[in-house]
Amino acid sequence: MKAQATPEAHVSARKIGPVILLGPPGAGKGTQAKQIVESFGIPQISTGDLLRDNVARGTELGKRAQEIMARGALVSDELVNEMVKARLQQADCERGFILDGYPRTAGQAEWLDRFLSGKLFENQKRCGEPVVLRISVEYNQLLRRLTGRRTCPTCGRIYNVHSQPPRVADSCDSDGSKLVIRPDDREEVVAERLKAYERQTLPLVDYYRGKGRLLEIDGDLPAAQVTADVLKAIENGSHV
Repeated sequence: MKAQATPEAHVSARKIGPVILLGPPGAGKGTQAKQIVESFGIPQISTGDLLRDNVARGTELGKRAQEIMARGALVSDELVNEMVKARLQQADCERGFILDGYPRTAGQAEWLDRFLSGKLFENQKRCGEPVVLRISVEYNQLLRRLTGRRTCPTCGRIYNVHSQPPRVADSCDSDGSKLVIRPDDREEVVAERLKAYERQTLPLVDYYRGKGRLLEIDGDLPAAQVTADVLKAIENGSHV
């Protein structure tokens, strides 16, 4: 059953607030972000999409990022922050927005707090402090979700041998192609990705916990219950 937001969540004047979703690969952040978008009518903003969009449009920020990536270097926090700043000033973000893949570090979180509390945002009567939701999933469950993925090399459809298996083992339901395991979904690679995530995000989690903003969501529950908990947390933490 699909979770529904309360009726007042649909009032156009309602300030939902910035929503930050934290959680390791396989925690279901993408699924929950989609539910938030549908329930509250606020945009999902991915830093990966922002980067690709700026490069594709040939903006000044995009040109700078492309030069950096062409050298094989990582795009700096400063440049990513500038892209986020430009995006958050657009009209569709006035009531709130979901940040996907940002902030990734405590430094980015500090910058975001300064920006959201700055005069520009206040003068535009926009939403303030973020609602920070951390979706936690037990380690072995994450392994099952990620290592169980199988992909059709022809149509790109994704299955999971544990939760969403194909009708015929190892064969795509759509075109019958033999399903493959992507390199990123092999157990040794997944284990390293999860360790890297924990190392990278622990300071970020500590930052928001220290601010008293971190809300824990049990991602081991059924997806519908996780969605209900996520929407309730946003309702309780949003600005009216």
